[in-house]
Amino acid sequence: MLVSNEADAGCLHCEGLFAINQTPSCRMCSFLSEVLSCIIKSTTTPNPRIEWKKIRGGETSYVFFDNKMQGDFVTRAEILSRTSLVIKNTTRMDTATYRCEVAAPDDANIVDEINIQLTVQVKPVTPRCRVPKAVPVGKTATLHCHENEGYPESTYSWYRNSEPLPTDSKSNPKFHNSSFILNPGTGTLVFAAVHKSDTGRYYCIATNDAGSAKCEEQEMEIYNLNIGGIVGGVLVVAVVLVLITLGICCAYRRGYFVNTKQAGKSYKTPAKPDGVNYIQTDDEGDFRHKSSFVI
Repeated sequence: MLVSNEADAGCLHCEGLFAINQTPSCRMCSFLSEVLSCIIKSTTTPNPRIEWKKIRGGETSYVFFDNKMQGDFVTRAEILSRTSLVIKNTTRMDTATYRCEVAAPDDANIVDEINIQLTVQVKPVTPRCRVPKAVPVGKTATLHCHENEGYPESTYSWYRNSEPLPTDSKSNPKFHNSSFILNPGTGTLVFAAVHKSDTGRYYCIATNDAGSAKCEEQEMEIYNLNIGGIVGGVLVVAVVLVLITLGICCAYRRGYFVNTKQAGKSYKTPAKPDGVNYIQTDDEGDFRHKSSFVI
């Protein structure tokens, strides 16, 4: 028959109260040592066979078999008091169901076993926060916060000027000028339409059963749009474009953009000297000239 001692110590470290046909649950923080108790209460078999197995994701592997530690447990696990399993420097990959099997051929109950569910908790790391620096009044704004190292998964809370924000601004009269919704599971804080009062320094805290972590504060400024200035700027740009267009048209009309250079060399017939007549002969096919005098 298998039993164990009930104990609680350290960071959610536990051995639990084990009984046959039950699956006790054990939670602890990472990088600590965990003792999984498997104590034989009574047996008539001098040397019962002890085996430990790990069941994770539907796959079963040996932890302790043939009186030897197996796999990656060789360097970081040991058997205590002949039956109990000590796992050192635990990580989230050690989260699994561990089965202690005892075979006692000389006993009436030849085989017995206990399943122990071990959950290794990991404290969140500093979350990554994204806060827009400046948003115009009336526009939407989304703030993001996330970390992926903690186990179990973290939940998120947002703070403005060190004051916690509710999950919905409508649930608290103090935030009646705001229009935000916070999703604690994803860490997203969404403002449907920001107000001047939403200006402030924001930060997020990620929390799970193993601890919490906070990101640095970031400023978000809410500003008013200068509609008159925007319209005036557009008009100035339009006037400048019109003036430039008119100037180009006037320059074309006055010929400032006409290209006076010829694309290639042109051949000009030499000017005929005064008083010289050219006569073509039939047989020679060329020109000859004679002088004529006008008296």
